[in-house]
Amino acid sequence: MSETVVTRFAPSPTGFLHIGGARTALFNWLYARAKGGKMLLRIEDTDRQRSTPEAIDAILDGLSWLGIDWSGDVVYQFARAERHRAAVDRMLADGRAYRCYATSAELEEMRETARREGRAPRYDGRWRDRDPSEAPADRLPAIRLRAPTEGETVIDDLVQGRVVFANKDLDDLVLLRSDDTPTYMLSVVVDDHDMAITHIIRGDDHLTNAARQAQIYAALGWSVPKMAHIPLIHGPDGAKLSKRHGALGVDAYRAMGYLPEALRNYLVRLGWSHGDQEIFSTDEMSRLFDLDKVGRSAARFDFAKLENLNGVYMRATPDDQLMSALDAVLPHLPNGASVAAKLTPGKRAQLLEAMPGLKERAKTLVELIDSAAYIIEDRPVAIDDKARALLTTEARSLLAKARAALAQVEDWSASSTETAVRAVAEEGGIKLGALAQPMRAAITGRTSSPGIFDVLAVLGKDESLARLADQSGVAAAA
Repeated sequence: MSETVVTRFAPSPTGFLHIGGARTALFNWLYARAKGGKMLLRIEDTDRQRSTPEAIDAILDGLSWLGIDWSGDVVYQFARAERHRAAVDRMLADGRAYRCYATSAELEEMRETARREGRAPRYDGRWRDRDPSEAPADRLPAIRLRAPTEGETVIDDLVQGRVVFANKDLDDLVLLRSDDTPTYMLSVVVDDHDMAITHIIRGDDHLTNAARQAQIYAALGWSVPKMAHIPLIHGPDGAKLSKRHGALGVDAYRAMGYLPEALRNYLVRLGWSHGDQEIFSTDEMSRLFDLDKVGRSAARFDFAKLENLNGVYMRATPDDQLMSALDAVLPHLPNGASVAAKLTPGKRAQLLEAMPGLKERAKTLVELIDSAAYIIEDRPVAIDDKARALLTTEARSLLAKARAALAQVEDWSASSTETAVRAVAEEGGIKLGALAQPMRAAITGRTSSPGIFDVLAVLGKDESLARLADQSGVAAAA
């Protein structure tokens, strides 16, 4: 009987859930789902100075927004410190670890000597085989792994292939600091073993750590989980991902108006492929994802591709669901509270009616809100500079005539209003566009919008006539 696949996502709560971490979580989640297993969540909060409750909340919130769930309770690494120390006691008893009394000054001297000689800084093993009777009484020891000094440590990586490390290049790493606090390397190994992790999927910046952790596994007599080190995400220019490229928190992408399903789809394609397919439902991802289709080269983050993909998802999302997505994102926008306050039941109904036209033009929810300003904002509508340039004296005179004609329309719709306005244009010997454009400027305050007659239909007769009156010089009651 084959083992149940157990993966884990193990972020450090020192900041937001960044985009690289989100992709790592997604890959772990999808692999577990594809194999009928489960993903666990561990918060690696051993760095007490930098770990914060706010960061933990941001990580949990980011995962939930992306639709990534986990099995069981969240494991907090710091709470397991006693278990980590117990593992070190076992290694000491078995002769697989030893007490090191080297001072910080001695360690600095080792690093300085290595730099002068052009070597990588390594601990020189001076306490590895010393007699315990030589231990100084004026200081507490750190505990170091008695690592092999000859041969090789091999990682058969599911993405990178066979990776070989010469043991002479891997020194005796610290397991317990002199203040009795466990190190990251130790804690990760003990936690992964105790959580029965079968597959460790993480960024390839952890590849050297994999060799060191494999040595700890060996010292404890435990089998090493299968490992898959995925390439990091780079910017479009091939440089390491920075904030200007998109190295932001998941919360920032929510505030920029991306749909979680679109971001999930975009992230899964950063490093993984399935033929030429670009659009994947969650079910398809969960069924098709496997590590043998993850490439070894760095993926490149491209905002333009993300925007285009998000536009595809927005157009495919039913109008009522898009309305719900809009409601969910408003609390995370700078002006979200004021927009939410203006969305009366009447305006919500208008917004829902206008949604087919709005989502065809927008690539993000922020763009959609911006395009819907003509619905959301109260009269008098703010007119931008480009729109104001269209509202000449001649145009305002035409608007007054158009308003008079529209006032006679009884069955208010896009087609009936177009018929009325077209008749005014023909009477004045002008093209329909010469009248429709200043109408758009007067009614929406902008030079671009969904079709102007669709706009009239959404706003309704009274509001449309009132807005035309505002800009044509005609008294609203006329």
